Amino acid sequence: MLAQAQRGGYAVPAFNIHNLETIQVVMETAAEMSSPVILAGTPSTFSYAGSDYLIAICQQAAERYKVPVALHLDHHEDIPDIFQKVSAGVRSAMIDASHFPFEENIQIVKQVVNYCHQWDCTVEAELGRLGGQEDDLVVDAADALFTDPDSAVTFIQQTRIDSLAVAIGTAHGMYKNEPRLDFDRLHKIRQKTEIPLVLHGASGIPDADVLRCIDLGICKVNVATELKIAFSDAIKHYFLENPEATDPRHYLVPGKAAMKAVVMDKIRVCKSAGKL
Repeated sequence: MLAQAQRGGYAVPAFNIHNLETIQVVMETAAEMSSPVILAGTPSTFSYAGSDYLIAICQQAAERYKVPVALHLDHHEDIPDIFQKVSAGVRSAMIDASHFPFEENIQIVKQVVNYCHQWDCTVEAELGRLGGQEDDLVVDAADALFTDPDSAVTFIQQTRIDSLAVAIGTAHGMYKNEPRLDFDRLHKIRQKTEIPLVLHGASGIPDADVLRCIDLGICKVNVATELKIAFSDAIKHYFLENPEATDPRHYLVPGKAAMKAVVMDKIRVCKSAGKL
C-alpha cells in the first residue's frame, strides 16, 4: 500500500481506532471514497479491546468492504507483545525504540524486523522523537529530537525496516502553538532514502502543510486526536440535548457521524480517494 502511494504521489491515511464503531466509520468511509486505509491501534487500544476481538473485527471488515486495509501496531515498544500479535495475524507493526540511544535503537529494531519479516509483516520504526502525548506515551517538547538525514540512511541500511517515521516538528495530541515543520529536513531525508516515510502527529496540522509533506515524500499520515475529539464532542452534545438517553445504539450515532466527517477530510487531504 505504501509503495503504491509513494509511486502515486499520495499518502495512505492511518486512523487510530478503538472499538467496533470506530472501525465501522473508517471502513465505511474508505469504501465510499475508494481509498486504502490503515487501522492503527496503540498498545492500550489492544489491551482495552482485546487483540483477538480487534483482529477478528478487522478481518471481517476487510472481507465486507473490499478495500485495501491493514491493522497496524502503532507505537508498540514491548518486543514479546509485538511477536505475539504478529503470530496472531497482524501484518503491520511499528516498533518504537526512539527513546533509546541510536545504536540501541538499531539493535532493538533489528530483532523485530528479523521476526516480523518471517511472517510477511512490514515494520515501521521511528528515528528522532515526537513531543506530546499518544495514549500512555508522553514526550516533553524539550526532549523532542529531529531526524538527522544521514543517520536515517544508516538506520535504514542496518535495520532493513520497511518504512520510517520521521520527526520534523510534529507532535502527538493537539497543538498549543502553531506547528512549524522542517520541510528542508524532510526534503533531505527523502533525497537520501528510498523507503516510504511516515508522518506522525498530523492532528491539527494545516492541510497545506500536510499536502506539502506528501509532495516531499510522506506516504503514510497518522491521525488520532482529531478523531477522538470529534467523536466525544458529538456524544457530549447528544447527552446535553437528551439527558435521559441510555441506548448506545442511539447516542453513538452522532459520534460516528462526526468522526466520519474527519475521516472524509483526511482522505481528501491525503489524496488517497479513488486509489484502489
